[in-house]
Amino acid sequence: MDDIDLLFMKKTIQVAKRALKYDDVPIGAIVVMDGKIIASGYNRKKTTKNPLDHAEIIAMKKAARKIGDWRLNNCVLYSTLEPCIMCAGAILHYRIKRVVFGTLEPKFGGVVSNDRIFDIKTLNHRVEYEFGFFEEEIKGMMRDFFKKVRGKMC
Repeated sequence: MDDIDLLFMKKTIQVAKRALKYDDVPIGAIVVMDGKIIASGYNRKKTTKNPLDHAEIIAMKKAARKIGDWRLNNCVLYSTLEPCIMCAGAILHYRIKRVVFGTLEPKFGGVVSNDRIFDIKTLNHRVEYEFGFFEEEIKGMMRDFFKKVRGKMC
């Protein structure tokens, strides 16, 4: 865990909080290239009514548009939450070099929790990954969100 990862993860948490304005799950992602943020995204599933609008997907699509190529070979993706199986697959397709995430996702996680997509040996692309950044803060943000949502349902 180095200082640059901590800095970018703090920024990712700020991005995640934007989803709260739309009553969406507070998950954020940023794409960094050459030490600079080139794109960000937060969950928009509820707003767009599209289950594919995960923070990571949105951030990678924006990054690809910005650099004019679908290959994000020299990019690092930061996410507050472990990417799900769908996002892990998309990360491989976008050729992201490295993924850094805050905390595990026990229900849908595709990197460590439920599957280990990045560790499949037969794939032609390798993704480095690291996790455990600001876990308690992120878990607290998620817990508060779901407590509020469940309160509205009663």
